[in-house]
Amino acid sequence: MFEKITLHTPRQFVPADLNTGNWDALAPLFDQLEQQFSAATDAAQLEQTILNWEELSASIAEEGSKRYIAMTCQTEDKTAEQTYLDFVEKIEPEEKKHSFRLAKALSGHPHSDGLPAKRYEVFIRDAALEVELFRPENVPLETETAKLGQQYQKLIGSLAVQFDGEERTLVQMGRYLEEADRARRQKAWELTANRRLEEAESIDTQLDGLAKRRNQMSANAGFLNYRDFAHRRRGRFDYSPDDCLAFHDAIEQEMVPLLKELHGERQTALGIESVKPWDTATDPQGHPPLKPFEDVPQLIRCTQAIFDQLDGELASWFQAMQNLDLLDLANRKGKAPGGYQDSLAEARMPFIFMNAVGVQRDVETLLHEAGHAFHTMASQKEPLHSYRHAPIEFCEVASMAMELLGGEYLGEFYDTEEVRRARITHLEGIVFVFPWIATVDAFQHWLYMNPGHSVAERDAAWNGLVARFGGGIDWSGHERARAKLWHKQLHIFLHPFYYVEYGIAQLGALQVWANSKQDRSQTLADYKAALALGGSRPLPKLFERCNIRLDFSQETVAPMADLLRKELADLKN
Repeated sequence: MFEKITLHTPRQFVPADLNTGNWDALAPLFDQLEQQFSAATDAAQLEQTILNWEELSASIAEEGSKRYIAMTCQTEDKTAEQTYLDFVEKIEPEEKKHSFRLAKALSGHPHSDGLPAKRYEVFIRDAALEVELFRPENVPLETETAKLGQQYQKLIGSLAVQFDGEERTLVQMGRYLEEADRARRQKAWELTANRRLEEAESIDTQLDGLAKRRNQMSANAGFLNYRDFAHRRRGRFDYSPDDCLAFHDAIEQEMVPLLKELHGERQTALGIESVKPWDTATDPQGHPPLKPFEDVPQLIRCTQAIFDQLDGELASWFQAMQNLDLLDLANRKGKAPGGYQDSLAEARMPFIFMNAVGVQRDVETLLHEAGHAFHTMASQKEPLHSYRHAPIEFCEVASMAMELLGGEYLGEFYDTEEVRRARITHLEGIVFVFPWIATVDAFQHWLYMNPGHSVAERDAAWNGLVARFGGGIDWSGHERARAKLWHKQLHIFLHPFYYVEYGIAQLGALQVWANSKQDRSQTLADYKAALALGGSRPLPKLFERCNIRLDFSQETVAPMADLLRKELADLKN
């Protein structure tokens, strides 16, 4: 799969032929690094040791990424599965232990004050955080959670139903929710929901196992609950759990009313008594589903044409990914659900994974993941591996802004009327996602602030949040499906408390889009300059370089809701 990939920069510290999937080969290099930290007699030697450490870190990260990609591309491949699990069980735990020792050596080093302060501010801060939170007893627990997460992915990726005489994955079933025939939509939705419900007990048990281990990790680290531990471990230096709760309130006050307006319009246009779960994706005017492309090659060609118009440098980056076979976009049975961009840390190149089935959301997903890919490519010249990754809150600005900026060129996929429909679909999707983000994040707050809860209590908590943020969807007759709707949100299983970032970033992306309406050229220049910083600056500084504000209070949510309301009104009139 990666035959065309080469190192971006020749190795200086790590041997060129080192087997990075074998701990016995890696361990001596960590020992050498500890010796180098001890022997460093000035800041220059200390800095060189950091560069050596980061080179080793990148080599291990690339090995892990390649194994993860192979596993998710074909979850039924036993060899790929075992190869990935070997890395999770044998390499990651040892790397965490040794990286902690190196972080501790750096944090207490007598010459760390001699390092360039601005250059190493974030690196030293993050090393200190690792020292603060690391507990050796948590390493096996993290390995166990990674394995449980892989089991969840394998289960969800295997689910399929019979529809129209053919076996279809649950992802493929999503296209039928866009059809005009309401009875057919309902049948498709119920088949999908019921298939997931058949696995509900197993999925609930997986979550229980994950929560048990995560609660233990937080207790081991001296925290009263996993929520506060997770926030700290995610390096949220610039906002708190209470800020997230205030964000939920702002979404309830500003976005949920807009969502209810849209559901009201949909109910009237469809001539129905209430909006059911299978009514939210269909065109309310009864038009057939948008069909942006026939196959993945067409999806790639049209997306390339968008970038050709948007920005020459971005276009060249996307073309480079094609040349190096760094795209796996088609849905198939046995492929893990969802979409992601992963970075090959030594090649300093991105890989995009998704499950395209021929719907408008696929176009948005590819633009989104391309934004992440551009982030990887913009920061290629950064020598520190750690700095080639920004905080998630800004990573998602890169991707979500690209959805909005690229969305201006959907004429590559559609005629004029279909462009209008596609843009309405996209902007309404942004309105829909804010309440969903609040629901998922608030649910995780509840999960980990109420350890020892029962499945029934968990269902009740989820139902209460759906009532608060759901915008008036009628779930009557499908109460059990509503109670288990969170089962489809893989972040809850794989990346706890990694979801509110999407909402924070979406506000940032909307600000980028608003800026582009005033000066597109300058906005793109600011965007690329901010991406090139990677994670080398604190989060507020990254937002500032992009000419936007890191703020998710009602003061910022309200004008973005107004912007969406106005843009949708203009498109519909």
